[in-house]
Amino acid sequence: MSSNVAATSRSADADRVRQCDVLILGSGLAGSITAAILARQGADVVLVDAGQHPRFAIGESMTPQLVEWLHILRSRFDVPEIGHLLDARSVAEHIGPMHGRKQSFGFVRQDAGQEPDPRQATMFVIPKILTDASHLYRQDTDQYFFNVAAKYGATTRQNWRAKDVEVEDDGVSVTAADGETFRARYLIDASGFRSPLAEKFDLREHPPRFKHHARTLFTHFIGVRPYDEVSHHPRSLRPPARWHDGTLHHMIDRGWFWVIPFDNLKGSLNPVVSVGLQMDERTYPKPADLTPDQEFRMFLDRYPAVKRQFVGAKRVREWVSSDRLQYSSRQSIGPRWCLMSHAAGFLDPLFSRGLSNTFEVIYSLTERVLDSLADDDWSVERFQYVEELERGLLRFNDDLVNSAYIAFSHFRLWNAVFRVWGGFLTPGVMRLHRALADFELDGDTARIRSRLEDTAYPGLWWPHDDFRHILELTAETCEKYEIGELDGDTAADIIFAALRECETLNPVFGWRGSEDIRFVFPTTPMVVRFVAWAARQPKTDEMRPVSRSLVRSGVKSILRGRKPL
Repeated sequence: MSSNVAATSRSADADRVRQCDVLILGSGLAGSITAAILARQGADVVLVDAGQHPRFAIGESMTPQLVEWLHILRSRFDVPEIGHLLDARSVAEHIGPMHGRKQSFGFVRQDAGQEPDPRQATMFVIPKILTDASHLYRQDTDQYFFNVAAKYGATTRQNWRAKDVEVEDDGVSVTAADGETFRARYLIDASGFRSPLAEKFDLREHPPRFKHHARTLFTHFIGVRPYDEVSHHPRSLRPPARWHDGTLHHMIDRGWFWVIPFDNLKGSLNPVVSVGLQMDERTYPKPADLTPDQEFRMFLDRYPAVKRQFVGAKRVREWVSSDRLQYSSRQSIGPRWCLMSHAAGFLDPLFSRGLSNTFEVIYSLTERVLDSLADDDWSVERFQYVEELERGLLRFNDDLVNSAYIAFSHFRLWNAVFRVWGGFLTPGVMRLHRALADFELDGDTARIRSRLEDTAYPGLWWPHDDFRHILELTAETCEKYEIGELDGDTAADIIFAALRECETLNPVFGWRGSEDIRFVFPTTPMVVRFVAWAARQPKTDEMRPVSRSLVRSGVKSILRGRKPL
């Protein structure tokens, strides 16, 4: 090759190297909203994805905690479009009429070959004063926020598959199959299980570090009948809200079906229902001689009440079928890079914690990226909290979800685990609300970070000793039941006793009351009584300032003509 030709070749290669501040792999909700935040704050962001929108994704069910993280991100980083996810009406108005509502978490125990016992069901109805949450039709929400990122200035690429990643002291280079290269000061991998970074540095743990085991089948159907219409439960034993107005969980031994409708909101134009089956692969090994469709129908044949929901229903997408779904990484933070959320690890969709966990990570990561962009300090130590947070989110959820799967086989034990989960949701949400209320009052970014992150238990949604003790006791007790050291009733008694003795657990909604309270349906007057109870707690208890902050912000919202939390 002549010197002139070689020089021309080097010049052409240089022209294909694009410098940027932050490169994000993966344009799902995590990657796109992170890109929108950073671009809105002035960063030069590149957002790339191996696929393209619109596309199928799960993680469709919202929670009150997720809604509070959305409030925080919208206010802290001045991205008003994040507010379009805050309630079902806003989702429909701004993103489109293809989404459902998430009024409740409903759980029905199913026994093989039998009609379910109507007394073996639980439900938590989300108080409307907290939020009017949604079932998100992800192909629409993900494309919407991909476009929002582009609107704020992010450079975007679809069908852009990373071929090589090179990490150096002064930056990270990622090259696509066609030769285009981006060189960034920092790399965020939000691509999920097929993480290029995890593959590059062999970060996956084999086996994953979790106690929990499950595999999955999931797809979308049309024509799924509401459980309210096919259930044989007498009216006197039905919950105070429709099963079809929330996320329905059919519990089986070591597994569960999910039914997430998008047609349960007035004005929805979407007839689709998200359907999945999670099961312990040790109890239900993946059959080599059955298609996913055949296996799903085989499970329906075992549970007559569930089967009635699917009479005449038609699948509208191909099945996704996995082996064991859990994975973890030995680290999620490295020099100039981060494995974000589902790129770092994944546990299970039970309790709908995936999106909430993701947005908590987005907050802590983007705070640090913006700091580093300002002073050019990209030391791993600066990002260490994000590593601790991601580990904690997965570890504490592992305790909860593994306990739940064990308890599915014994209703009293499940009822106890249900209370451990539900009883600490509201204070966790109120804690986030207090941090946001203080920030909106004074605009102090250091103070809101301190409120959200100064804790001994990163990743624990109510990060206090009493909840950690009860969660660890629950995990230990359920595991003893699993190996036969305790019978189910004794195990349930231990957890119920711990809940009754927990003075910081909300007594108003019924979490500490009779176990016969299976349907927790907090009305607005009940929420008011709960806030009043919390305000009377000892000065040393965080429940007191949290509740008073809620009252102050509620009064201000009413005076401004807005809906309070």
